[in-house]
Amino acid sequence: MRVIVLFYLLISLNGFGQWKDYIISARGDTLNRVDMKGKKQGPWAIHVDELRGERGYEEEGYFEDDLRTGTWKRYSLEGVKIAEENYRWGKLDGRQQYFTYNGGLIRIENWRMMDPANQYDTVPVYDLKDPTREIDRVVVKNDGLALKHGKWIYYDPMWGTELKTENYFMNKLQTDDGLMGDDDIKPLSITSSKSDSSAKKTIVKPKEVLEFEKKNSGKKKIKVRDGSTGYKPEP
Repeated sequence: MRVIVLFYLLISLNGFGQWKDYIISARGDTLNRVDMKGKKQGPWAIHVDELRGERGYEEEGYFEDDLRTGTWKRYSLEGVKIAEENYRWGKLDGRQQYFTYNGGLIRIENWRMMDPANQYDTVPVYDLKDPTREIDRVVVKNDGLALKHGKWIYYDPMWGTELKTENYFMNKLQTDDGLMGDDDIKPLSITSSKSDSSAKKTIVKPKEVLEFEKKNSGKKKIKVRDGSTGYKPEP
């Protein structure tokens, strides 16, 4: 019996030995782990006290190499869920939900985070009236920021009725007439010509754009756009 107890004790000490810092929850779970490189790993629980009129809250979710990943939930100090967010590569990605401190749904957001390892990404554009119909594909520069992408729905938190719906494409408001603010979206590469048509200067295109154009040669003209800055939503 002594040997068995000692065996499990050694396993426990070996497991804790890989963490530089951690806490043990009331249920005996190992939380708020920091590895030997100083990076947050695994399940975390964060408590923020009320300060200068700002209400406190608690959060729970997972870290992977110091980056938030998967679903994170935020609660009031009274235990009411006030936000449910999804993360990828440390930024908002996918569907997000925000609630009042009484639990009423305020809005649903959709965000997109591109793989930081890729400098460019190709994104389909869908018809507003028929979300299943793809009407275009664009090459987008990756600035490493989460962008509004998809449907945003605003609700009356008391009655739960839908007040307003917006559709975003890579941080641009999408309407029947196109994308709002489309004028400031510039091509990733251009060909400029002087008055002498024989003297033309071509700017070298990125490898990702060349591969995309080769794959889509013969198809409809491809619009090429860069990204724009996203922001972190208010809780």
